[in-house]
Amino acid sequence: MTQGLSQGSSTTLLVGGTLIDGTGAAARPGESVLIRDGRIAALGRAADDEAAANGVDVRIDATGRTVMPGLIDAHTHLTFGEPTGNDELFHHRTEAYSSMLSAYNARKVLRAGVTSVLDADCLWNIGVELRDAIETGIVEGPRMRAGGQALMTMLGGTAGRMIKDEGTTGYATVVHNRDMMVNEIRRQIKYGVDWIKIMVTGLIPSMKGPEVKVWSFDELRTVCDAAHELNTRVVAHCRNSESTREAALAGVDLIYHASYMDDRALDAVLESGAALCPTFTLLGNLADYGLKIGTAPELLDVFRAEVEVTANQMAKAHELGVTFLAGSETGFAVTPVGEWHARELEMFVQYMGMTPMDAIVAATRNGAFAMRMEGRLGTLEVGRIADVLVLDGNPLADITILQDRSKIVEVIKEGRRIDLTTPIPERKMRSSDQVRMLASCPLTRGLALTEEQLEKLARV
Repeated sequence: MTQGLSQGSSTTLLVGGTLIDGTGAAARPGESVLIRDGRIAALGRAADDEAAANGVDVRIDATGRTVMPGLIDAHTHLTFGEPTGNDELFHHRTEAYSSMLSAYNARKVLRAGVTSVLDADCLWNIGVELRDAIETGIVEGPRMRAGGQALMTMLGGTAGRMIKDEGTTGYATVVHNRDMMVNEIRRQIKYGVDWIKIMVTGLIPSMKGPEVKVWSFDELRTVCDAAHELNTRVVAHCRNSESTREAALAGVDLIYHASYMDDRALDAVLESGAALCPTFTLLGNLADYGLKIGTAPELLDVFRAEVEVTANQMAKAHELGVTFLAGSETGFAVTPVGEWHARELEMFVQYMGMTPMDAIVAATRNGAFAMRMEGRLGTLEVGRIADVLVLDGNPLADITILQDRSKIVEVIKEGRRIDLTTPIPERKMRSSDQVRMLASCPLTRGLALTEEQLEKLARV
């Protein structure tokens, strides 16, 4: 029998389910889980005995279902508001409206079975404020760790010349020299960030091709040293091999993308102990579904090739013991909130050859690193924080069920059951949120008219 929603201070017993504890150990059928005061109090026979002796407030029958840790998404952008492009991201919402939109989106994350996220760069300082609003109970959402604006040289990131040469543009702050880097890191730490993010590569409009490295090694080392001296970790956006190699050698703790990583870069990652978060999901969504949302057709094969080439080397890294985290880059129009968080696990299995259990570990136990909560979060072991999912199905047989909201029958965050049934109001786009394009290309006569029409006009 299942009783009503519990509070964090109550006692909950889950019985009859198959337990995947997140450590990588084999699943255990019929394993009871006792939760008390937001922590895992006992497992198995000990949980049953303690519940029988002292009673419980809530009993959940998980017979025929899977019980596992809540997912940890290590790469999100909850403050971005699902923009279709950089113009919309930078110029079409105020700080106040973006804050309210971020709080609205946070609820969707929990309902997708994601109980913790790393949001490493944000608009204004909303990520830190959203984290605190969730922790104090003002907003319902996943546990968060947050960064501030990403550090860039004036060449960094994917927005090209839309990034101003000085100061802050959207999620980015441009720094030019050692003093600016150190001062900005100290400022962000003063205002509460958990991580410092660097955009190590960028798209340069005058250069054709993929992103290039736009930081020197000495600059990267300056950032890492300044952050680490203040007990703050560093995450880096790296979309080519040399950026991954130098970021690892400079002391970056977590590397996003690591696109086209070669053996030299992999050696540097192994030497440094940096963790990797490939974030295949955004590229996979563009490659597989881009035509449905207006992505330029010539880009589809480019996105797919980046996944395939990068994944081959990632598989080698996994075999050699590199720590992998799962991240979706949720927060853009191509990765809307609450929709694609668990696709990264599917792509780990499909492209990297991970087992479903390995993928689950990446999205649970390993994700605790992103939350700076190793040993406290991400596994269902006695004493750990009780973030729990109950699934109607077996993700070890089909990892994609984690993407099926109808299969998520319980989400428990720190011992409290999350309401999965009350509808979240539908978001309607404000007219000012997006630019309505008159055209996607020039309307030349050759495009507008048929060959027959053009031939007739030529004879006039």
